[in-house]
Amino acid sequence: MPQLDLNGGKANPIPKPVYTSKSDEWGTPQDLFDKLDREFHFTLDPCANKRRPLRRDLLCYDIQDNVLEQDWSDHRVFINPPYSGKNIEWWCEKIYQEKDHAEVIVLLIPLNKGSTEYFHEYIYPFAEIRMIRGRLKFYPLVSQRVRGTPNGSMLCIIR
Repeated sequence: MPQLDLNGGKANPIPKPVYTSKSDEWGTPQDLFDKLDREFHFTLDPCANKRRPLRRDLLCYDIQDNVLEQDWSDHRVFINPPYSGKNIEWWCEKIYQEKDHAEVIVLLIPLNKGSTEYFHEYIYPFAEIRMIRGRLKFYPLVSQRVRGTPNGSMLCIIR
């Protein structure tokens, strides 16, 4: 099959990472959370940073709480998980385990995760998908600058 040469006959360079970060701790844009919170009335953020909760009275877990072992029964859950490595896969599996126990789960993840096997196994069959127009800008929870994501984002809502 003929291939389309987009590089003028030159060898394609090894692609560099589009986005790298020293930390997985990036905060959800407050305006996005506030809009979703008005609709869903969240009671739990299992991926929170307790120093900067998205809402003062929201139950928050962080990494010290062994968050993947916590029970979400009867909660209205907002999740903006760490995006590196296998983190999103672990969170998708946890959502699958909790989907029949939580009142609602709202997952914020990059669009490019929608093509993964784990997404199709644990999330897609059970979720309402909402695309977010434009690119979100996440705020740093450690010493980094505010940064936009190189991918679009989507919300996966499981009721």
